[in-house]
Amino acid sequence: MGKSLTYAAAGVDIAKGDKFVKSIKKIADQTRRPGVIGEIGGFGGLFSLNLDNFDRPVLVSSTDGVGTKLKIAFMLDKHDTIGIDLVAMCVNDVIVQGAAPLFFLDYVSMGVLDTRVATDIITGIGKGCKEARCALIGGETAEMPGLYQPGEYDLAGFAVGVVDNDKIIDGSEIHVSNKIVGIASSGLHSNGYSLVRKICFDLLKLKVESKIPELGVTLGEELLKPTRIYSNTIHNITRDLQVLGLVHVTGGGIENNLLRIIPKACQVVLKRNSWEIPPIFHFLQDAGNVADAEMMRTFNNGIGLIAVLPDEVVEDALERLNAMNEKAFVMGEIAERKQSSPRIKWI
Repeated sequence: MGKSLTYAAAGVDIAKGDKFVKSIKKIADQTRRPGVIGEIGGFGGLFSLNLDNFDRPVLVSSTDGVGTKLKIAFMLDKHDTIGIDLVAMCVNDVIVQGAAPLFFLDYVSMGVLDTRVATDIITGIGKGCKEARCALIGGETAEMPGLYQPGEYDLAGFAVGVVDNDKIIDGSEIHVSNKIVGIASSGLHSNGYSLVRKICFDLLKLKVESKIPELGVTLGEELLKPTRIYSNTIHNITRDLQVLGLVHVTGGGIENNLLRIIPKACQVVLKRNSWEIPPIFHFLQDAGNVADAEMMRTFNNGIGLIAVLPDEVVEDALERLNAMNEKAFVMGEIAERKQSSPRIKWI
């Protein structure tokens, strides 16, 4: 008989995986919040819904990944912020419906478990959860030999929040004369990276270490800037101001994401040049000769979050946002729409 084979010999080291799970418990413990039951390591994460201040609690969930932004992390061999992106992409979709984030679970898959890389990833996830005020209560780290190129991995996340039924923000009360307020992004966030990589690496033949004068940082530093998490921002404007609609600007850009919450009887009137567009977007558009329409439906173009507000609360909301060092801009308003008119109009 030949040598006895083991799972480890096939590329999956269960003992190393178990040791890794134990090592990340400290990270998860730093994200604990009321409602968490037990510790990481069980078959499922436990969270109690015995919550105060909710008459008719509704759970809000979202799942997402980071997309090809992961390629930038691979190129730089820097993995301690990509987890922030993962949390942001999930949590921002939950909070724009008025929900408070409760807990988060992650899925990390790589060919062979690299504990240094995996620990950096989870550290970023922990930072994101602390910023979002949600608990990291579980997840999965999978080894899949032969599925990924050396040094590569994939990520997915799952977030759950809660909102009282009477406080769900869904856009149904949006009406004529409401104002549209945009809140700045940190840059590209986590969308459009396939086009970004096409322009920067295929067309311009740049390296992640390339210094880009108009950006003030290296290309890699700019492309790896973490996605903003807007939990505190939304909490501070919704706690006692009427907010009729909230939009997380992701794939599809400002237009497509706004239309997800705007009633069809209304027209969105947006003002060109009403907000600051960060240099990275001008750089990409010029270098790739990208049309304005393509830029608008691919990238956030400097706006990561949009709020639809009654006119009478706009000034108060802007003051609060400025006090939080948020860059906020009145981008437009809601008008009456004739049946034959476009749903979005630029002026």
